[in-house]
Amino acid sequence: MVTEGDSRKRSLGNGGPTKKKARKVPEKEEENISVASHNPEAKKCLRPRIVLKSLEKLKEFCCDSALPQNRVQTEALRERLEVLPRCTDFEDITLQRAKNAVLSEDSKSQANQKDSQFGPCPEVFQKTSDCKPFNKRSKSVYTPLELQYIDMKQQHKDAVLCVECGYKYRFFGEDAEIAARELNIYCHLDHNFMTASIPTHRLFVHVRRLVAKGYKVGVVKQTETAALKAIGDNKSSVFSRKLTALYTKSTLIGEDVNPLIRLDDSVNIDEVMTDTSTNYLLCIYEEKENIKDKKKGNISVGIVGVQPATGEVVFDCFQDSASRLELETRISSLQPVELLLPSDLSEPTEMLIQRATNVSVRDDRIRVERMNNTYFEYSHAFQTVTEFYAREIVDSQGSQSLSGVINLEKPVICALAAIIRYLKEFNLEKMLSKPESFKQLSSGMEFMRINGTTLKNLEILQNQTDMKTKGSLLWVLDHTKTSFGRRKLKNWVTQPLLKLREINARLDAVSDVLHSESSVFEQIENLLRKLPDVERGLCSIYHKKCSTQEFFLIVKSLCQLKSELQALMPAVNSHVQSDLLRALIVEIPELLSPVEHYLKVLNEPAAKVGDKTELFKDLSDFPLIKKRKNEIQEVIHSIQMHLQEFRKILKLPSLQYVTVSGQEFMIEIKNSAVSCIPADWVKVGSTKAVSRFHPPFIVESYRRLNQLREQLVLDCSAEWLGFLENFGEHYHTLCKAVDHLATVDCIFSLAKVAKQGNYCRPTLQEEKKIIIKNGRHPMIDVLLGEQDQFVPNSTSLSQDSERVMIITGPNMGGKSSYIKQVALLTIMAQIGSYVPAEEATIGIVDGIFTRMGAADNIYKGRSTFMEELTDTAEIIRRASPQSLVILDELGRGTSTHDGIAIAYATLEYFIRDVKSLTLFVTHYPPVCELEKCYPEQVGNYHMGFLVNEDESKQDSGDMEQMPDSVTFLYQITRGIAARSYGLNVAKLAGVPREVLQKASHKSKELEGLVSLRRSGCVHFVLHSGS
Repeated sequence: MVTEGDSRKRSLGNGGPTKKKARKVPEKEEENISVASHNPEAKKCLRPRIVLKSLEKLKEFCCDSALPQNRVQTEALRERLEVLPRCTDFEDITLQRAKNAVLSEDSKSQANQKDSQFGPCPEVFQKTSDCKPFNKRSKSVYTPLELQYIDMKQQHKDAVLCVECGYKYRFFGEDAEIAARELNIYCHLDHNFMTASIPTHRLFVHVRRLVAKGYKVGVVKQTETAALKAIGDNKSSVFSRKLTALYTKSTLIGEDVNPLIRLDDSVNIDEVMTDTSTNYLLCIYEEKENIKDKKKGNISVGIVGVQPATGEVVFDCFQDSASRLELETRISSLQPVELLLPSDLSEPTEMLIQRATNVSVRDDRIRVERMNNTYFEYSHAFQTVTEFYAREIVDSQGSQSLSGVINLEKPVICALAAIIRYLKEFNLEKMLSKPESFKQLSSGMEFMRINGTTLKNLEILQNQTDMKTKGSLLWVLDHTKTSFGRRKLKNWVTQPLLKLREINARLDAVSDVLHSESSVFEQIENLLRKLPDVERGLCSIYHKKCSTQEFFLIVKSLCQLKSELQALMPAVNSHVQSDLLRALIVEIPELLSPVEHYLKVLNEPAAKVGDKTELFKDLSDFPLIKKRKNEIQEVIHSIQMHLQEFRKILKLPSLQYVTVSGQEFMIEIKNSAVSCIPADWVKVGSTKAVSRFHPPFIVESYRRLNQLREQLVLDCSAEWLGFLENFGEHYHTLCKAVDHLATVDCIFSLAKVAKQGNYCRPTLQEEKKIIIKNGRHPMIDVLLGEQDQFVPNSTSLSQDSERVMIITGPNMGGKSSYIKQVALLTIMAQIGSYVPAEEATIGIVDGIFTRMGAADNIYKGRSTFMEELTDTAEIIRRASPQSLVILDELGRGTSTHDGIAIAYATLEYFIRDVKSLTLFVTHYPPVCELEKCYPEQVGNYHMGFLVNEDESKQDSGDMEQMPDSVTFLYQITRGIAARSYGLNVAKLAGVPREVLQKASHKSKELEGLVSLRRSGCVHFVLHSGS
């Protein structure tokens, strides 16, 4: 592709380029200048000129050729420019005056030659620095390409721009410095800007790398070709360019950045791709608080989340407390890669955002985009939403859909309006055009409530060690074969079901796959394994951002799936017993029926190489392409017919056209016969042996041919977009088919889990109970493997018997693992999965709430104890009699007496008032006294252990005080553990021997003192009573 040279320049003033022509320099004056340029003394007297680095900064000062008399003025002006303040904006008035002063110095130099012989005049500098107009002799500061870049950069100041220049993409100014730093490429000064470049075929790699670092990246492409430009009105100007795409972490869609088609063997996929599971853009809006709520910290929050890569849209509206736990829960569940926020939020929310965005996995932090508060105001938002849907919704149910959107809560409408405006910048707003497909996160009593704290404490999505998926519940359950199946399973894990019928339907499907002897399920699983990420592919097609390669791959994959599933229909109807599974599989081929037509239209070889000019087999539906191709054939035919005339002129009856390096229709003549070539023929090239020419007719015809070919490319691109628009009418139908495939994939995944050793099908009931026989922690069981057998434990909680377990025992005895195990098995059962146990009966639990761990929160400004009580207070407000509550060592963040009091009072409140199923871990013996107060509801348990006497110590008569050695049995046992054996953990941790001796001695001394006080109290009570 041809690009403009940087030598063409135009003058730039406050109002832009001037149309006045520069004065022509006489030949003698040119000679004087050339001579002066070779003179060392003359080089020291160069006229000052500003060189701008990165648009905003005054980088250096240099001078063009001038007469020696200007030396004094030049040095003085340079000193004045060096003390100018640093400019932060390109339109800074000081910077503009400095530019004007330097550019006008050329025009004033000749007029001031006589005055300069008598010394500089201070008034001259004052007038020069304030000079506004440009002299007609002033030279251009910027090249046409740089002017074009400045114009685009002013429109997209927050984006790193990649500008197409022929065979490469270039970065300019500060963008070049960013690219050099982040991409590890070379950056150098070229004319007025720092610049860096990348090859066109590596664009997708470098764009993804910049996006992964949190930048917004814009791709600027040339919009006209050399041949069409030559016949246009602006043939002497710079190539026209425009911004064709913007990319951020959540909007990484399009053929420029699609690794599905563009990756080659030399690229590391992990290096260029962000998270492949979910890429949510989440918009958060807070309704203004009234004075009463503001004091409490309560607020109404609306959120809208979109996943542009898959087309999924979710929303929610909820009341949140000062802890912002509800908002944190939704952020933890969706795991967005980008947040869209108003410019101002309340302090608790800002602290939550700061904490969330500082969590880094693979140096991949959440990107934050701020918008003006005006766009979130309800009056403005309501107008934006109604105008958008009045234009987008044109189907028969349009009015009903529009009323559904308008009836959303005010905070949701405000968030929706902001996200519509934001997505318009990326041409992705179309995904919001079907409000009936929006999903509400907290839709009544459809899913179990699992807040963000519980997701983290139970390690449902990622482990707490390195924040990776390995070691999480999702990791254990994920045996999916497709990317869209993996995303579906993640939704299942974070949203366990509450309806008994739906849970049993999933369990029936898993059981059917598990016990079936037919090969039909294995065949369907093999079909799934071969599928690309069709969910993302269909979304890319819907937004008309896909390449021909991607379209062909997606459509061909769906066509093959449809035909192969149809062939399996007899086996499906006869061997699939599950109603859910059979209904899903049977419906998929019918939903995929539209794709066959579009595959038949395409020419496979052309689609695979991206040749849009040969893409369509039958051109009857594309008359514009057909007309353009006929015109091209006419020109080629005319050129071929003229070959006979050229043969006669050269008297070479076997003369043929030759093509070299893409240059066509050349007449090749031996150098010895060049004298017979007509004078008006144009020499194109030559070698030692031959010369090649274009006759005048060929010159004109070849120019016309190239113009028609380039116009054909434009016509084909336009027809291709129309073709994609037509295909997009079937988008929602095809998405339903993909959703069915994802569900089938998840069921197959859960069946793989059930095939592992000693998994059982849980029995689900409406009655409130959790009965587990020899259950195992699902993650630890897998991580330990077969060599280290996990110790199973049973659980019995019921409304009719014990509903509270108080668990004591030594440190590191397995208390926390046990209580997590109970919660995880409950979640697995309500997902519809088998569980690692011999037997399990689970009553439907409406929510799981946990308070575990001890750590302060610097971002919230809270101590360890404050964190404990805040979480506990939230659980008290949210828990119901149908909930499972887990409290681990409540009260340890303060003094012993206060800790015991709070732990005792809190547990008693759950026993007497909340009446939920509760697991309470503690090291405070007085808390265990609640069993005596509530013998039918409360049971005391501890993790079993053995105390080992040190025989060598007894034999030697060593009287040194050392802690006892403890062997952990990891078995839940009825009763209270009298001691926690914390000194044993200190010994295992390698605490020095002398410290252990002193601690052991002090421990026994304190135990004796406590025993003495207790006996004294008892004696006093008995004496008083007598």
